[in-house]
Amino acid sequence: MNSPTLHDVPHGFQTRFFSMCRLQAFQWESLEAELKASESPSEIILDILKKTCLHSICRKNPPSVKYRRLFLSELIKRYELTAAEPLDELYEALAEVIGAEEKPVCYKTYLLPSGEPVSLEENVAVISEGTTGLVTWEAALYLSEWALENPHIFTGRTVLELGSGAGLTGIVVCQACKPTKYVFSDVHQGVLQRLRNNIQHNGLTEQDVSAASACVEELDWENVREEQLRRIGADTVIAADVVYDPDVIGCLVKLLVKLLNCKTEEKPPDVYVASTIRNPRTYDSFKDELGKAGLKHTVVTHPVTQVFPYARVSSIEMIKIHC
Repeated sequence: MNSPTLHDVPHGFQTRFFSMCRLQAFQWESLEAELKASESPSEIILDILKKTCLHSICRKNPPSVKYRRLFLSELIKRYELTAAEPLDELYEALAEVIGAEEKPVCYKTYLLPSGEPVSLEENVAVISEGTTGLVTWEAALYLSEWALENPHIFTGRTVLELGSGAGLTGIVVCQACKPTKYVFSDVHQGVLQRLRNNIQHNGLTEQDVSAASACVEELDWENVREEQLRRIGADTVIAADVVYDPDVIGCLVKLLVKLLNCKTEEKPPDVYVASTIRNPRTYDSFKDELGKAGLKHTVVTHPVTQVFPYARVSSIEMIKIHC
């Protein structure tokens, strides 16, 4: 039997709901068509309800209260258009969220092809506490999907992630690609604490960096010491959406030079950077700085199957960087 896809209506609603996609991204027209064609539209709605607000994931790691309220209100509106009998479960679910207290953080959950959930504690605001590292960006989703199709880049290796943010890519790699050691890194203290929370929340063990496990490390790109990089000993280095600020490009490139040169007697690490190209001038500047530093890059052109529900409207590019 084929596994569900994003185009299967109940499954599509589930994946979009738990990752808190914009409501406009849901397949409302497809749902309306199914409701009109069905002899029992209430069963379709109940199935969606059980896969979303009544699912065990929602009880443990709920999306924001406001999001659940808006989702249920829209679901009720679409159901009432069918003129079917009222569905008590729908109104009971709405009553529950209307009476619930909103919290400063919420959970976004991304479902792997295996069905395994990756739940992340995130800030709803794009910029919070002076950093953009408390939310998951498009390139992190793309890099996670690429990792699922290229596990050999990670299996049995020590992996260092730069600018780990909320931690999605690393948790996906740890769950699906079996690295020997995975080092999440960032510099903002709020992001580092959120990383630790998300790692523990998803059942990964944070131990000392010398252990074969997932761990969090503070990594200041501007002041990083080569001793720290040698101690980490990365075989694979990855980063997503780190090329957005012209002011950090210089120290990022210097860090990449150090990483590619720190293994003097061994093969240098494989380095991959995925970027959402919001400002082409900033991205071109990054590539120019790579060249000035004596580094080369190759664009990874192999198509990547979309697993997670997000809009690939922006240009996302992944490059492999080497000497």
